[in-house]
Amino acid sequence: MDKVWKQIKECAEKNNGIIKTSQIEELGISRTVIREYRETGDIEQIRKGLYVLTEDVVDEYALLQVQSKYAIFSYGTALFLWNMSDRTPHYFDITVPRGANISRLKKNNSNIRCHYVQPDVYELGMTEISSPQGAMVKLYDRERCICDLVREKETIELQIYIQAIKEYFRTEPNNRKLLKYAKVFGIEEKIRTYMEVL
Repeated sequence: MDKVWKQIKECAEKNNGIIKTSQIEELGISRTVIREYRETGDIEQIRKGLYVLTEDVVDEYALLQVQSKYAIFSYGTALFLWNMSDRTPHYFDITVPRGANISRLKKNNSNIRCHYVQPDVYELGMTEISSPQGAMVKLYDRERCICDLVREKETIELQIYIQAIKEYFRTEPNNRKLLKYAKVFGIEEKIRTYMEVL
């Protein structure tokens, strides 16, 4: 294995199998070399400026997040990743702060649903978890997911809503954190009602 290829492979391994053109150039490797590896079929371009090793399977969750620093998995996608929903998402639900420019992300990914929030609550409850393929991805914690569901109840499919609420209260709920978030979102009374019932 030549030295340049080894550098590219190591870079891919550190970045969930996805390499940006800028990362390759930071290694001192020219775009001409990238083109040569593409022509030999060693790497494959999956988006403008994004490559994967041809032998690897692309982690869709990691791919989506590497395209935007703002994308945090939320709603149905986060529920699935937390095992609070058994429904495999057809769309990736992401939340971004109002005013964030994600036009390229939307253009390149027809399978995303965007939710916009005020910047002051955008990072509330943000954490990380392993995707089904093992990449570390950003998503909202379980308590934030419950608050988002309760806030948007009218737009959520009833079966997903009920399963997520039951699953949350069945598996070690963090009531203190849940109430703290509920207060921020102005839904404390609704959350207290669920806590009493469940």
